[in-house]
Amino acid sequence: MRFTSHRDFSRAFERAVFRAQVPMAYSSGFNPHPRISYAGAAPTGSASEAEYLEIALAQVVDPAAVKAQLVEALPEGLDMIEVAESRGGSLADLLQASHWQLDLAVEADLAAAAVSTFLAADEISVERMTKKGLRTFDCRAAVRSMTATPTERGVRLDVLLVHGVPSVRPDDVLTGLHAVAGLEAVAGGTLLTRVAQGRLLDDDTIGDPLA
Repeated sequence: MRFTSHRDFSRAFERAVFRAQVPMAYSSGFNPHPRISYAGAAPTGSASEAEYLEIALAQVVDPAAVKAQLVEALPEGLDMIEVAESRGGSLADLLQASHWQLDLAVEADLAAAAVSTFLAADEISVERMTKKGLRTFDCRAAVRSMTATPTERGVRLDVLLVHGVPSVRPDDVLTGLHAVAGLEAVAGGTLLTRVAQGRLLDDDTIGDPLA
């Protein structure tokens, strides 16, 4: 599932909606599409335990019934955790930050030193190829916190990323760690997992956006 692109996921979800016969609302125009909005999709190559999307329905239904229908229709590996009725407003506005776990095959001492150097910097510029070409931006400002914990395979970085424009991704953080401290993980030894996203609370933790 780490290597499933957002486009693949959206196709799979739309097929599940059709199979489950959820009473979807459709866009107007010559080629109507089911009204599904995605927010803060995880980049290809990463796993996620906290993805959110919003669907518009043509009639009032029980959220629990929709969940049961979609759970049965979704392919293995895509797990529906919760369905809730929207309380208005933008879903993107409720997803203010993400907690990522970055598992790296590097020595824990080197990673801890790199984290300290990263956090001490006021600004760290990185480059990423986008649809509009090569873009340079600051990846430091989006990192609210970062800690390093030794593991059997190396080290785990727990990173709290604040969402913004441009959106800073966990691979941008790794690029920044390499730029300021020379930290470089073994090829193929990096696993990126989003474990939570939602409201950014005053104590720098993630709150449930559906609460």
